Amino acid sequence: MGKKFGLGKGLGALIPDEIEKPIKKEEVKTNNNLMIPLNKITNNSEQPRKFFDKENISELAESIKNHGIIQPLILKKQKNNYIIVAGERRFRAAKMLGLKEVPAIIMDLTEKEILEIALIENIQRENLNPIEEAIAYKKLLSEFDLTQNELSQRIGKSRTAITNTMRLTNLDSRVQQYLIESVISEGHGRALLGTDDKELQYKLAQKVIDEKLSVRDLERLIKKIYSEPKDEKENKEESPYYTDVKDRLQDYFGTKVNINSKPNKKGKIEIEYYSDEDLNRILDLMNM
Repeated sequence: MGKKFGLGKGLGALIPDEIEKPIKKEEVKTNNNLMIPLNKITNNSEQPRKFFDKENISELAESIKNHGIIQPLILKKQKNNYIIVAGERRFRAAKMLGLKEVPAIIMDLTEKEILEIALIENIQRENLNPIEEAIAYKKLLSEFDLTQNELSQRIGKSRTAITNTMRLTNLDSRVQQYLIESVISEGHGRALLGTDDKELQYKLAQKVIDEKLSVRDLERLIKKIYSEPKDEKENKEESPYYTDVKDRLQDYFGTKVNINSKPNKKGKIEIEYYSDEDLNRILDLMNM
């Protein structure tokens, strides 16, 4: 097994003082780093971070344009190419700028060490959204046979915080997507765990978005729902026909749909969207 590097002390503890690697023609040494052609670098399929904000990448690209890449990427040699261990955002920003090469440090690591460093780096930098972080914790616990206490010591977070974050993966998948996109906060996500009903979690999450509810508002609402008499709740339910139509429309458009019916058989259908990109997606579904 390859040499193990320390964790929980930032990337400095992960990078050895010397990199004993033969330098090939495409590897030009600059300030103790290697300049690696961008077209020889590929993404790491085990990268724990799956959601990258385009606006943040654009801001990073602007910074790189003005100041260059200050911190080199960490790569692993794989045949004639390199895979990213750490530095995915810098790689994407460099591609956006049309750079031909980037500074990098090459490390000889096992597949498990690559995953471990990528997870720790993202967690320490707080680059992960709550769901990615929860999945990262689960991977560290299962694939590296760590206890929660050991994980807590390595990443500098309390065992309670780790447990609460991992519980977010029990939320409805649509609610998890809201967390990934930062449409609702992690606090809202934890509050929604107050109910095991996945459909109710989704409806409450949409209510949070629609009415801009705080975490406290949401907690009070959930408490009220479960303290409300059953027959009173049933009286508020809409007819099975409208419920079925609304559910089918929501499944098709992938967003909240309201059907407001009136006694004279008239009504209106409201389809919600949460960004320009979301609106264009819905318009595409409508062939408009």
